[in-house]
Amino acid sequence: MKRIKTLVLLTAGLLFVNQLLAQSDKQLTRDIFKELIEINTTEANGNTTLAAEAMAVRLRAVGFTDKDIFIGGAHPRKGNLVATLRGTGKRKPILCLAHLDVVEALREDWSTDPFKFEEIDGFYYARGSSDDKAMAAIFVANLIRMKKEGIVPERDIIVALTADEEGGPHNGVDWLLKNHPQLIQAEFALNEGGRGQAQDGKKILNQVQLSEKVFQSFKLEVKNRGGHSSQPRKDNAIYRLAHALDNLAKFDFPVNLNEGTRVYFERSSKLESGQLAADMMGILQTPPPADAVARLAVFPNYNALLRTTCVATMLSGGHAENALPQTASAVVNCRILPGEDPEKIRETLVGVFADNTISVTPMQVAKPSPPSPMNPEVFGPIEKVTKQMWPGVPVVPTMSTGATDGAYLRNFGIPTYGVSGIFGEITDVRAHGRDERIGIVSFYEGQEFLYQVVREMSVKTSVKRNY
Repeated sequence: MKRIKTLVLLTAGLLFVNQLLAQSDKQLTRDIFKELIEINTTEANGNTTLAAEAMAVRLRAVGFTDKDIFIGGAHPRKGNLVATLRGTGKRKPILCLAHLDVVEALREDWSTDPFKFEEIDGFYYARGSSDDKAMAAIFVANLIRMKKEGIVPERDIIVALTADEEGGPHNGVDWLLKNHPQLIQAEFALNEGGRGQAQDGKKILNQVQLSEKVFQSFKLEVKNRGGHSSQPRKDNAIYRLAHALDNLAKFDFPVNLNEGTRVYFERSSKLESGQLAADMMGILQTPPPADAVARLAVFPNYNALLRTTCVATMLSGGHAENALPQTASAVVNCRILPGEDPEKIRETLVGVFADNTISVTPMQVAKPSPPSPMNPEVFGPIEKVTKQMWPGVPVVPTMSTGATDGAYLRNFGIPTYGVSGIFGEITDVRAHGRDERIGIVSFYEGQEFLYQVVREMSVKTSVKRNY
């Protein structure tokens, strides 16, 4: 019965999408997506320049000129594409950002070939299908659609497809801001980082990312003179490190909500019931009740929205099985709330470890970024189109516990909003993982959603559709 119900829902969804995209070239969008997927853009041996050039070919085919298209980057195989649909200049440009690179994937780990576009049981499978080549394909397809429709927006619509978002050494957004800032200067940007959430096939909420946590890792190290293992001493380097990490396991940073997370919990409470709903409202108090915080903290996703988190992720120690360890070390990865000082977090950790023989050293420079404001010029169109396409589904601002390229833009002064309109099951997040996939219906709904949102933000009269 459950399988029959799923097939009925899938069939209905496909009919809906086919009607929805009657005026757009659905086949073109699929072709663009497939082409991007099957160009290897991993760090090890991939090439984002090839992907950028392939998209430029498609854009030139519908009338974009060399003046409208830029390809360049910090490395020959780390190219970035910037394409612009020229407007009247009445309003400042809008930037649509997606990254071309993907994380590594091994064929033996997957049920399918991760670098071959596969359509199976209502899903598109491939590395990058959800992170982030879906949005890259959608932005290119929608720019082509607007060009074909002869739209002249009140503002330039800029699409930037960039390299090395996934932690590589030649980040495309950073390079563009330092070398060609005029190409992507915008009033605000749309980016990944927010998605639609569904539960058992029912759409629950549509996220808009306003901010993201700051990535910062610290190396912990204990040095010792060592000795023979037959004559142990209490100042064992591994024991000292283990005791410090045990202290960390028992420690919680204080709750610190910002504008976005406060609205997130307030709106999410209306989607829940009972104790969970009460706790979501309770933590909005000043100070929040300790019991409400404790109950929400049991959920890793809610706990990560409440506070800065630091967790041990790597561990090493000793040099021989018959010798006392001379060195023991660990990596502690922190995801720091916007507005909190990474150096203060380091100082807090030193106090938590309570051992002055342990050095605590930042492993990279932290890149804090300010939250984007809840701008009605952004939220208005998002809420309007969400209501048209999915009546009753609320728009909920959120903070990403991971990282995106939005941090570079926010620090440059470009407010950035993570939104896609692509819905997926809350319990089935496969980005960076095995058998990454995206729902076919969700993909095309996301395309229409982003088309309508960008049009609402850029054109006086929007296309009227029967949803």
